[in-house]
Amino acid sequence: MSVVLTRRRVITIAAAAAGLPLLLKARGAEARLVSWEGTALGAPASIRLYHTDEGKARAAIDAGLKELARLEAIFSVYRADSAVSALNRDGRLVNPPAELVELLGKSLALAAISDGVYDPTIQPVWQLYFRHFTAATVDPAGPSAADLAAAVARVGWRNVENGSDRIAFARPGLGLTLNSGAQGYITDRVADVLRGHGFDRTLVDMGEPRALGAKPDGSAWRIGIANPANPAQAVTELDLVDKAISTSGGYGTLFDEAGRFTHLIDTRSGRTAPALAGVSVVADTATIADGLSTAMLMAPVERRQAILKAAGGLKAIFVTPAGVMATVDA
Repeated sequence: MSVVLTRRRVITIAAAAAGLPLLLKARGAEARLVSWEGTALGAPASIRLYHTDEGKARAAIDAGLKELARLEAIFSVYRADSAVSALNRDGRLVNPPAELVELLGKSLALAAISDGVYDPTIQPVWQLYFRHFTAATVDPAGPSAADLAAAVARVGWRNVENGSDRIAFARPGLGLTLNSGAQGYITDRVADVLRGHGFDRTLVDMGEPRALGAKPDGSAWRIGIANPANPAQAVTELDLVDKAISTSGGYGTLFDEAGRFTHLIDTRSGRTAPALAGVSVVADTATIADGLSTAMLMAPVERRQAILKAAGGLKAIFVTPAGVMATVDA
């Protein structure tokens, strides 16, 4: 098997709590760090809360994790019992979950804004690469031109009917993935749960980091943008307050050891993005940032600013192992 699965989340949280002691004075009492680390849709995930009452913090985290589990049962393409898997299997889904309708609507809107550069129906091409590179005998040159053309022909966001009573594919052979969006969406929903429990200064990361307010000490959350050649190192850093950031890079999943084929796919040609290139998008919500980071990496240079602005992004930072190569502001 040649698929090299690495971290999809290619943001390094550069000392997210740097300069923030494990104990904080809060109204005369000591606020302690209470944290959780795990996975969300296969990506590393974490929650960091500060509170004088550890029980209240744990209760908030537990509520957030229940929301995570509920949403994973809707969006995960890795679970046969998820709503997305049922849609892909049957080509239609009656009375779909409201969250699926909402996120799919946002994804189809981004597809329209980007002229199909971002397309949530890319799943057939992704599956072709996965099957090819996990076969018993692997051709290092990748799938044949004929197979790739056939898979690309099955991609088309305009063939998805999205409604509150039914989601359906207008023609057979389509497949949906909302991975570029679902992690951000889940991050936002978990953040809403934590805010409902009174936590409005925290960092929530369900695969895409979102800063609620500032740190408890009033300073900004410092986020490092990973070096594509070494995701444990940051090539630059950003200070965030009440904003989200999402990074996409070909190195998130490599289909082959040489890194010639990656999980980010050009919807028009079926070719994949370079392994050592990445882009980070800052937006008001993780949902917006997540979808846009995929779109911006594949978009033509001359279309980057227009897509970023139309889709609600604030900033895009393009990096290679050499450092920041370009910055685009909305």
